[in-house]
Amino acid sequence: MPNLKYNDTVRQVGGALLATGAVLAASALYAQLRTRQAERNNPPQGEFIDIDRVRLHYIDRGTGPAVVLVHGNGSMIRDFELSGIVDRLAQTNRVIVFDRPGYGHSDRPDFRNFDPRSQAALLRRALLRLHVEDPVIVGHSWGTLVALWMGIMHPNAIRGLVLMSGYYYPSLRLDVPILSLPAVPYLGTFLRYSISPVMSRLMWPLIKRRIFGPPATPEPFASQYPVWMALRPGQLYASASETAMMQGAASELAPQFERLKVPVTLVAGGADRLVSTKAQTQRLHKAIRTSKLHLVKGAGHMVHHEAPDEVVMAIREALKEPAPSQPRLSGAANTTAHDLYGTHKGVSHG
Repeated sequence: MPNLKYNDTVRQVGGALLATGAVLAASALYAQLRTRQAERNNPPQGEFIDIDRVRLHYIDRGTGPAVVLVHGNGSMIRDFELSGIVDRLAQTNRVIVFDRPGYGHSDRPDFRNFDPRSQAALLRRALLRLHVEDPVIVGHSWGTLVALWMGIMHPNAIRGLVLMSGYYYPSLRLDVPILSLPAVPYLGTFLRYSISPVMSRLMWPLIKRRIFGPPATPEPFASQYPVWMALRPGQLYASASETAMMQGAASELAPQFERLKVPVTLVAGGADRLVSTKAQTQRLHKAIRTSKLHLVKGAGHMVHHEAPDEVVMAIREALKEPAPSQPRLSGAANTTAHDLYGTHKGVSHG
């Protein structure tokens, strides 16, 4: 009898392992098929440039004073295109948007570091190669860390910064350990090529509800954003890596804010569910007393989709600043904040 029970247990465990293996294999095959389909349906629409053995994909549209858009974690060029701000800005300006390393169609080789400071240096070199002068750098979410380093390191080459929905100060984030798992050696590789793409796709409706405000996800993002492009193993690795380094990157950057010499415009949604507007954007506004603050009532983390008019207006205001080669007004000449509720409302610093 004991042998029979032992044999039954072995068969049950073996059956469970076989079933688990079959599920994982099916998940991996399904994810591979969907990501290949996504790449066929979303070929590169821009150009490529090689910088320090990193192949970057970018779009370059319009003419006039330059605007450079830097996307956030898990995103790509297509995000900015679907918001409509690329086409609107390109009517009067030169607009450059990069797929950051590991996202969209850009490479992320494993022989180098891709923290925000390194990415800032990489994009700066790319802009020099593209003969981009005196740009306004617009960063969204994680991309604000990159934009800030560009402003700190190259104050004489940047017209201004527009920072949207940024994460500027380290804080307790219970989701960071879980979202960082796909970057863990060995385990992360297994997850990225098996269950993470499928699980992330199943969670996509919940993710959209978190990154957008209380209203429904705006069109055309809801129907046209290439979700499976964002769920490829390489992009999952980039996203998880940047999640893991987010708090450390903010800790390194925060003491540098006093070095900022370029004009700063802060934009955030008043209903951001992903990043606390009060603990992040409003805190930075107090630290940079010459900054301008645009709070968009009711908007969430994806403020460029939910309030494109306000975002374009903030960028155009930043473009009015003199180029670095021209003299700037000294002192706290721009200490007025704006709450954009359809009209401007002046709020002085406390």
